[in-house]
Amino acid sequence: MKKIINPYLHLQGYNCFGCAPHNPLGVHMEFYEDGDDIVSHWTPGHNHQGWLHTLHGGIQATLLDELCGWVVMRKCQTAGVTMRMTTQYKRPVSTLGGTITLRARLVQMRRNIATIAAELLDADGRLCTTSECTYFCFPPEKAQHDFHFSTCHVEGEE
Repeated sequence: MKKIINPYLHLQGYNCFGCAPHNPLGVHMEFYEDGDDIVSHWTPGHNHQGWLHTLHGGIQATLLDELCGWVVMRKCQTAGVTMRMTTQYKRPVSTLGGTITLRARLVQMRRNIATIAAELLDADGRLCTTSECTYFCFPPEKAQHDFHFSTCHVEGEE
């Protein structure tokens, strides 16, 4: 697994709730490339619960959507926006149970529409939540001009 370098780290005003490391209210996700998958490990805390000691469903959806956006950046090498997201909650996720793992992969690319499958596994490796996201992917010129995106590398990549 290779760590993905955040292409927005030095962009003034960058404060993404999902991936900005300095957002005081954000979830500070980091991402790794593992073959065809993009992976993130994240530890929920007390402030992320919905029901007692249970990770809020909206937080789960946010984590999965953010992960899918990074699939677009790394695998499609462009910026994009969520068009549709379906999420299935299969079992509760404990906020006391340690680090969860999120995985996503590009399932289909048709013109500028990406379909991405994602999953959330609890600290014991049990599948808890799945999601399918449809992303509209911008042409490279628009990604560069409007979203300050040029490329998304992993550590050690030239």
